[in-house]
Amino acid sequence: MPCRICFAGHNCLYSRLLFTIAVNLRHALLMATKSENPLNLEHTLSENRILLRDVKANPKVNDLVLGANEVMKAMGYTEHGLRHAGVVSNITRVLLESHGAPARICELGQIAAYLHDIGNCINRVDHPISGAGIAYKVLDEMGMPTHEITPILGAIGNHEELVGQPISAISACLIIADKSDVHYSRVQNPIIETYDIHDRVNVAVQKSKVETDPETRTITLVLEIDTAKASVMEYFEIFLTRMVMCRKSANLLGSRFSLSINGTLIE
Repeated sequence: MPCRICFAGHNCLYSRLLFTIAVNLRHALLMATKSENPLNLEHTLSENRILLRDVKANPKVNDLVLGANEVMKAMGYTEHGLRHAGVVSNITRVLLESHGAPARICELGQIAAYLHDIGNCINRVDHPISGAGIAYKVLDEMGMPTHEITPILGAIGNHEELVGQPISAISACLIIADKSDVHYSRVQNPIIETYDIHDRVNVAVQKSKVETDPETRTITLVLEIDTAKASVMEYFEIFLTRMVMCRKSANLLGSRFSLSINGTLIE
């Protein structure tokens, strides 16, 4: 088609110049839609929108989550299977929604949370890294665009307190959700006499929930602990580093993290 300006061929100087301007303008508009707010760092549009229900319906995902829990159970750890994946996924969505994240970011956050522990099917050591690699392969096979997979991988790869840190809104909400899931129903060891401190603390927690207050920008983990089964000090012995990571995650979201144990607020 001839150029509408000079009526020459499509490779004329004017055509090339207009094409360059159009490309640069599109890039500028995309950049203008972003801000320093971590909630807006990821793209929110996708032609092929993979949903959490699609991920849950994938037989490979189901086998990976169940397989990961089998490894953890054999190693003497608490439950890291379908229950944990579902709880963390739900809390992640609640936290993202309460902080004004777009619907698509909330969906990606749920997917990241549901897949965050699948690396345990290989080994507990470095499971965030191996899990991110497995998640990429699964989501790529399902047809999810790479720009949507990327924030999911970052969240999975940074959810462990020993080597990770909150790097995005999805990551921060996943971390808080994961570290908040302490509950008696997670104990898999049937022999009370062989309980370790993780079993004792989890079995002592009768109720656990995450509350958000948009007005005060506060995220609170509310626990009810049976102190006859484990002391509050034992809780802090194994969860202190996790609570510090939750505080950093809340800070990234522009909120404060607090802990309430048996009615006593700790900030």
